[in-house]
Amino acid sequence: MLPLDHWPVDQRRRISGVLTDIDDTLTTAGAITADALQALAALRAAGLHVIPVTGRPVGWSVPFAQRWPVDAIVAENGAVALVDAGTRKIYQQDATTRAANYTRLQEVAQCVLREVPGATLAQDSPGRETDIAIDHSEFTHLPQERIEQVVAIMRREGLHATVSSIHINGWIGAHDKLAGARWIVRELLGRELDDELDHWVYVGDSTNDQLMFQHFPHSVGVANIRRFAAALTHQPRYITPSERGAGFAELARAVLAAR
Repeated sequence: MLPLDHWPVDQRRRISGVLTDIDDTLTTAGAITADALQALAALRAAGLHVIPVTGRPVGWSVPFAQRWPVDAIVAENGAVALVDAGTRKIYQQDATTRAANYTRLQEVAQCVLREVPGATLAQDSPGRETDIAIDHSEFTHLPQERIEQVVAIMRREGLHATVSSIHINGWIGAHDKLAGARWIVRELLGRELDDELDHWVYVGDSTNDQLMFQHFPHSVGVANIRRFAAALTHQPRYITPSERGAGFAELARAVLAAR
């Protein structure tokens, strides 16, 4: 991971879109700070597309999609998106598939709760439609061996599983953050993300961002990603001086300064 100021100006000048994680990337202590919110507004005012892609539930994301200056929010690790300022939901799976998957996901959630001492559902679970989440660092603490046990159970039961800075997420289907980013760019802009990767930057902070770090030539970790550095197979190209929302604001300034 190179310091952010090593990112060449000519590369920053080509950026026309920002894809970003939310928790501990845009937010600090669970809330967006004024500097991060101002950074979102400045990016949009400069004509850049801004799309958060999160493991958080769609229900939790609605007020942010309504208030934040963003094009859309892709929630539940790529399964569902809020568009038109949060007034409309679109899905990657049809209603019949979602209903069947939901039943199965609840069964697996109960299996995790039975088998893993101390495991609890994330408090935002009532807002989830296409995945399940176990809290490991938001309102409770699970040691690393318990986190690994939860992941193993989810995968044993046929789910995809990933670990964010606060939750362990499990879902059914081929979607993930990268698939969700490709999908929303196609839906909103009528373009193929992979044809214009050099014009996008991805910003994140944890292991569930590493697929994006691997895929995007321009990727940035906010400084608190150092917590996960040893667990990352694919690290971001650059790292901000500051953590969380302050780091995102530094990323935004770096992009805008090159324009």
